[in-house]
Amino acid sequence: MELRTIFNIEPSDKKITYNDPVMFIGSCFATSIGRQFETGHLPVMINPSGTVYNPVSVCNTLDTINNIKVYNKSDLYNNDGVWLSFNHYTDFSSGDPVKVVEKINNGSKEALTFLKTARFLFITFGTARVYRWKQSGKIVSNCHKIPSSEFTHELLSVNDVVTLWNDQLERLQSLYPELKIIFTISPVRHWKDGAHGNQVSKSVLFLAVEELLKHPSSPGYFPAYELVMDDLRDYRFYDNDMLHPSSSAVDYIWNAFTKCYFDNTTIEIWKEVTKITKAVSHRIQTDSGEGIRKFAEKILARIDSVTKKISTVNLDNERKYFLDLLDS
Repeated sequence: MELRTIFNIEPSDKKITYNDPVMFIGSCFATSIGRQFETGHLPVMINPSGTVYNPVSVCNTLDTINNIKVYNKSDLYNNDGVWLSFNHYTDFSSGDPVKVVEKINNGSKEALTFLKTARFLFITFGTARVYRWKQSGKIVSNCHKIPSSEFTHELLSVNDVVTLWNDQLERLQSLYPELKIIFTISPVRHWKDGAHGNQVSKSVLFLAVEELLKHPSSPGYFPAYELVMDDLRDYRFYDNDMLHPSSSAVDYIWNAFTKCYFDNTTIEIWKEVTKITKAVSHRIQTDSGEGIRKFAEKILARIDSVTKKISTVNLDNERKYFLDLLDS
């Protein structure tokens, strides 16, 4: 008897290769999958404004990039000596507003350059609940642990999301006609909304995405949420907080993702590159100089093999690491 509800995912007719830059924007689940790209040295950019969870904030991130918005000190807020942006993650915050503005603007420039060449854009919505900063009335991407009394919160309607994102899809199609957009719903549960509140929020996102898939730009959908909730469906596949997928669950989703979007050649190269990048952090189980030399030579041979297959993979740092082992 099969103790899982397995379902088939239709393979994408457009495949991701090592020549196709991919951008991920959205919740921390987008980061988890994006990091798999980084491990395999696939061309990727993950959350150029930091992690964002709701459809409005994802849209704001794209608008900041595409409108070439230049931030200055007046766009920031000083919270007990820390300068921050409500449109950016805490990583952008600092006691020096000049540094914050510089980091934000440089990040936006890099994101625009990347997006101009990107072939795929994965959008992950985490929640339909949004928070508004009372002083401005604007929806924020991050509350930066400022007291909740300084914000109002609301649930976006399906129409809110569809209207906003139909316009965004129009802009993206006009700017980047070759860009393939894929929606996903994060399997991470937003428990502060409560069990019922989380389900309601996710339902809004599902209904909105279902409408957006009808857009003439033909966006796609990847069932990350369903893989966790309907296929795995077991607390063994959750992290210690019982809200985020465990590493094994992420690996399972990644396997389904690669079968959908990668061809066999890309999968094999990714596996080879991943062995190399993981070898850098591998704890060598011997103090023998001969053992270390053999290990380094083995990985250097792998690096040579991969770079002969595909020259666009940059393994210079890994090569230097293992050459230094030989010299030590």
